[in-house]
Amino acid sequence: MTKNFKMVAKTLFGMEELLAQELRQLGASSIEIGTRNVSFEGDTGFMYKANLCCRTAIKILKPITAFNIFTEEDLYKKIYEMPWENYMDVKGTLAVNATVFSEVFTHSQYISLKTKDAIVDRFRDREGVRPDVDLDHPSLRINIHIDRNICTVSLDSSGESLHKRGYKVESTLAPINEVLAAGILMLSGWQGQCDFLDPMCGGGTILTEAAMIACNIPPNLNREEFGFETWPDFDVDLYEKIEEAALSKVRDFPHKIYGFDTDPIAVKKAKENIKSANLNEFIEVKQQDFFQSEKEGDKSLYIVFNPPYDERISVNDIEQFYGSIGNTLKRGYPGTQAWMITSNMEALKFVGLRPSRKIKLFNGKLEAKLVRYEMYEGSRKASKQ
Repeated sequence: MTKNFKMVAKTLFGMEELLAQELRQLGASSIEIGTRNVSFEGDTGFMYKANLCCRTAIKILKPITAFNIFTEEDLYKKIYEMPWENYMDVKGTLAVNATVFSEVFTHSQYISLKTKDAIVDRFRDREGVRPDVDLDHPSLRINIHIDRNICTVSLDSSGESLHKRGYKVESTLAPINEVLAAGILMLSGWQGQCDFLDPMCGGGTILTEAAMIACNIPPNLNREEFGFETWPDFDVDLYEKIEEAALSKVRDFPHKIYGFDTDPIAVKKAKENIKSANLNEFIEVKQQDFFQSEKEGDKSLYIVFNPPYDERISVNDIEQFYGSIGNTLKRGYPGTQAWMITSNMEALKFVGLRPSRKIKLFNGKLEAKLVRYEMYEGSRKASKQ
């Protein structure tokens, strides 16, 4: 029986509660919510499971030690003294990244360099050879976190950021981050309860994440590898068992997920990405102008989308564009709820609908709002009665 240890899952601003809930449902213990992170406890198998199954995690870190440091020499000395040969082979490669919140240590890149020097010097002094640095595919990724004078050293069990799910073969202009897309869907309450539409679908990220949630497919199933797979203690049989158990919980989805985009190239790219995720049977994408569309029949419909903000994708008349969003929802989509994320707060005023919810998020560095509009059949008064 392997024993539990502490881990830290990193996430995006505003997703902390969602991630804590995911970890709880997967079976984590001692969950504590921080800013852009959630700490928890679990065993090695749980670490594998969290990487495979968490939709809103960007990284799963395994802290291995923490100590006080007051100078850069302290850092070098303490890192040098650690038994790095237990974590990697001298023939392996390493990459170090650092985050720093301190008045003494201000340059994260320098901290990364100093850490790397200490590790390679230890190997050189003990074995006469040194491991190489590989920033793209190292056999060990090390994370240094300095908060004032406390330095925490962690192993990065994820490898590349977990938003890189592995299904995206084609990228569009201003694509939405997969973790952000999954988080938006989860914040909106989407669980696969009815038909779903993304009316401005771009490369199809929201559609893909919506289908994976609806079918309960592990989000990182398509990834080529996780960081822990190159660790000396990687247990391939245990990982395969965990993957099998997660796949046994996949469910069928009886409704329809579809996306529109006016750009034929975006439509083609979305179809490629959806095919790469093996979700063709659940998602249909067509070249269609949302402003010329209306809801088919009287079935329930869930709408979630990420319209242009006039930042990376420019729009001729952004106020008119956002006005058309409001008009189309009112005219063509009665009895639906629509969620959209935007960082253009000025343009949002021109939608002409009052949001029933607003949630602050960030899309990259842009502060954004996720808003919900409820389209009532007939007048709002009548629907209340």
